[in-house]
Amino acid sequence: MRTITLEEHFATPAFLRGPGREQQDQVERLGKERAARLVEQLCDIGGGRVAAMDAAGIDMQLLSLTAPGVEQSATDEAIAVAIDSNDRLAEAVRKHPTRLAGFAALPTPAPDQAAAELERRVRLDGFKGALINGHSRGRYLDDKFFWPILECAEALDVPIYLHPTRPPQAVVDASFGGFAPLVTQLFAGPGWGWHIETAVHVLRLILGGVFDRFPKLQVVVGHMGEGLPFMFRRVDIMAPALTRLQRPVSAYLRENVHYTFSGFNFAPTFLDLLLELGGVDRIMFSADHPHQSMAKARAFLEEIPVTAADRERIAHGNAERLFRL
Repeated sequence: MRTITLEEHFATPAFLRGPGREQQDQVERLGKERAARLVEQLCDIGGGRVAAMDAAGIDMQLLSLTAPGVEQSATDEAIAVAIDSNDRLAEAVRKHPTRLAGFAALPTPAPDQAAAELERRVRLDGFKGALINGHSRGRYLDDKFFWPILECAEALDVPIYLHPTRPPQAVVDASFGGFAPLVTQLFAGPGWGWHIETAVHVLRLILGGVFDRFPKLQVVVGHMGEGLPFMFRRVDIMAPALTRLQRPVSAYLRENVHYTFSGFNFAPTFLDLLLELGGVDRIMFSADHPHQSMAKARAFLEEIPVTAADRERIAHGNAERLFRL
């Protein structure tokens, strides 16, 4: 069975010196040895990564610049680091075209340049879309300021992968503060806040009319839906008569959004997503390498209670269709 994973990360020296410095410092608080190993794995987008994929039974990775990306950077830095990262990724894909593919990093603080970079990478380097790490200094993609990016993605017929990021600092202070620094870091991040922040971002896209304006636009979220599937029925309290949208909120969640595993190897969570979607056509495999184990993800794929045909769709078929792989 062919396997394609979609939320798989890399880093570059320029990123680690700049936008990634704070993230690296946070990981080091969990242990310097762990941080060093993580950086080594992130920076390997060559033979070592392919060998690790072979060992875990992963046939292809779609790579993206690791969090926090460039979304929180000043404009000049965001442009420079995004271009450098995309150049390095394009080179790696050229060397391993059957094993690696790419999502573009975009300088979202400069939407026109971001749209141009997306078009260039898709047309010239064969990138499969873009990965955007949440808000840009507190501004979300429903803000018309960013719509040149969304318009370009729809025109190119490529998805945007919406990846978690830390909530705005005011939200961290109000909702996640008052604890030991490491507890707040995890509470506001991978322990809870990242995922709720991303779910809110998706709902902002819907309520902001993004999918009415760009009806063919497709968005991908990870972590079994960032908590959204549990709320599919509840969000329709915000009915079209109130929102002035063309469809119920849950319709957009079922027709404009796709969902990946990305480290959430939890059978009950998978079953909730499966039941709310009514099938597997929008569910795709992911491992979240190197932050999570490829081997554990691969084992979980074999354990989920679906038919062999549906397992094939999740493992590779849905990704092949969406990303034209």
